Amino acid sequence: MAAIRWGIIGCGSVTEVKSGPALQKAEGSELRAVMRRNGALAEDYARRHGVPRWYDRAEALIGDAEVDAVYVATPPSSHMAYAIAAAKAGKPVYVEKPMAMNAGECEAMIEACQKAGVPLFVAYYRRALPRFLHIKKLLDSGAVGDIRFVRTSQLRKPSEAEMTRPGEIWRLDPAVGGGGHFIDLASHTLDVLDFLLGPVRDVSGWASNRAGLYPAEDHVSGSYVFESGVHGIGNWCYCAYGAEDSNEIVGTKGKLSFATFGEGPIKLETDQGTEEWTIANPAHIQQPLVQTIVDDLLGRGTCPSTGISALRTSRVMDALLSGYYR
Repeated sequence: MAAIRWGIIGCGSVTEVKSGPALQKAEGSELRAVMRRNGALAEDYARRHGVPRWYDRAEALIGDAEVDAVYVATPPSSHMAYAIAAAKAGKPVYVEKPMAMNAGECEAMIEACQKAGVPLFVAYYRRALPRFLHIKKLLDSGAVGDIRFVRTSQLRKPSEAEMTRPGEIWRLDPAVGGGGHFIDLASHTLDVLDFLLGPVRDVSGWASNRAGLYPAEDHVSGSYVFESGVHGIGNWCYCAYGAEDSNEIVGTKGKLSFATFGEGPIKLETDQGTEEWTIANPAHIQQPLVQTIVDDLLGRGTCPSTGISALRTSRVMDALLSGYYR
């Protein structure tokens, strides 16, 4: 196979810059078809991005003989159904994050793909970004010594839309997104910590709705222990005074600080002083991960973000939210 021919289910905003062009620009990759329930919007997307085919039914795209692999870019509530349908058609699946509504759905998706003999990839694209590969290299080289703990703080102030029109934001509807901003945003941090530090072994946490603006949780805090013995603490508050995005990995020789979403400098502090690295993200932020997926499918590499790794992140989130969504 000279190239992987992709079809997108759900060509919404995330596909405009982050992922759609990445499927077109990755080496050995083509974007052959897109689908959206609103046919006019699907046609418009196809025209603007130079995509040969468009559909308004997912089953039509999945059944297209010229689509080799399917990218599911819909809200989480439909990830499982579309992923299983693609797997039954014998087509590899790439699904947006979070992988599904909960860990149980993730397990069903993995089982379906394993039964069909097709791979399952998940869009935790930080695992392939140069910024986070550099952080991993620093940690693996022993730059902070033996790692003792990691602490995360993510704060956001509610937007005007969240205060006045929260019903229009699907990411705040647990029936569609599986939760609120925590599911959408904290999943990136928890997954990249899995990538950097290994799987989590034990989790405990608390979730609540402090501002009362919408049904989903708006404040989550918790602690966890990685299989390596490293301790972790996290605080995610989406009804605070302002913005903060920080992670600190502390060891016996130093501390490594970095943001999950921002592009500020990666900072290493030790007894010898402070070093900083500024590494910008690519224009199409999913392209490095997409390239690993294409290479994996073509037998020339391995993708670091699979259904198995994403399931671990969903299990951690489920545990942190269990009291709120009991």
